[in-house]
Formats: sequence, structure tokens, C-alpha cells
Amino acid sequence: MRVAIIGGSGKMGRWFARFLLEESHEVIVTGRNEKKLKEAKAQLGVEVTTDNVAAIKNTDAILLSVPIENFEAVVKQIGSHTRPAQVIMDITSVKAFPVQKMHQYIEAGVVLGGHPVFGPGAKDATYRSFILTPTDSKEETLALKVKHYLETKGARVTLMSPEEHDEIMAVILGLSHFMAIASADT
Repeated sequence: MRVAIIGGSGKMGRWFARFLLEESHEVIVTGRNEKKLKEAKAQLGVEVTTDNVAAIKNTDAILLSVPIENFEAVVKQIGSHTRPAQVIMDITSVKAFPVQKMHQYIEAGVVLGGHPVFGPGAKDATYRSFILTPTDSKEETLALKVKHYLETKGARVTLMSPEEHDEIMAVILGLSHFMAIASADT
């Protein structure tokens, strides 16, 4: 399988590139920063480019690993260039906005919201949590396949709606923020 990781020169993008390379997938990484792209190429031995549209042309899957503030512009840029057989997945830490934007701009292919609930320091997927957020039957079918695949790698995978994900994350992040403030005050 050939996978384009848009924003793949960042820390999480590189984590997924390593993960996919270990599974013998072919990976192409895009990014805006030439220095980071050169580092990714040297570190991972992957093809790199600054051209997102060119990167997705001959791929089976697209993984969006871009900051949330750039998400809509990137999805808008690639949306008309996707193909029906492609899988387009994001790994942002919020879900309602990215999933809505993928549905708005992606013209072909199946989209799926995803959130790896861990950082780029993780050695592998074993005991790591992933949340997948399908919104219809096509996405649910894809999510179940991704879930099964990740579970064979030792991951813990939960399916829920994008809205439910964001509500839970708001509580979790709010609680940890509150605990940090309380600790600092103490």
C-alpha cells in the first residue's frame, strides 16, 4: 500500500511514517519546511515533497497530520484531487471540525476521523489508544477494518461519534488543566 502523509515531517507524521514503513508500506511525506523534509528523508528513507497534490496522486491512502489551524486549507487544496478508492484519514486531536471539513471538501474516497491518544515518543502501537470517529456506514466499515488492524498491533481502539469524542476530550483536557493549576497554586 502507498500512503501519503501530509504534514509527515512533523513529530506525529514521522511516528506514523515509521509505523507504516515497519509494516512494509510505501510512504511519501509532505511538508512546508524544506529542512524538516530533508531530515525526514535522511531519517526514514522516504520520498518527500512540498507538493500535497502531487503526493496524493498515486496513493491508496492519505493521512492528514497537519496543525488544526492549517487543516481546512490543506483539505480544500487536495479535495478535488482525491479518487474513489482512496482512504483519507486525519489524526488531529479534535474531531467534529476536521470531519466536517473533510466531508465538505473531499470529493471522492472514504474519509475517517482518527485520534491517536498518545504522543510521538511512543515506541510502537502496543497498549496505545486510538479513537476512530465514523459518521456513516461506509466510514463504519472502514473504521472496523482499521480497528482490527491496529488491534493486531496491540493497540486499544474505540469508535465513537466526532461530537462524543470532542465532549470527552474537553472534559479530560479541562480536568488535567485544572489539576495543573491546583498543583501550581498549592
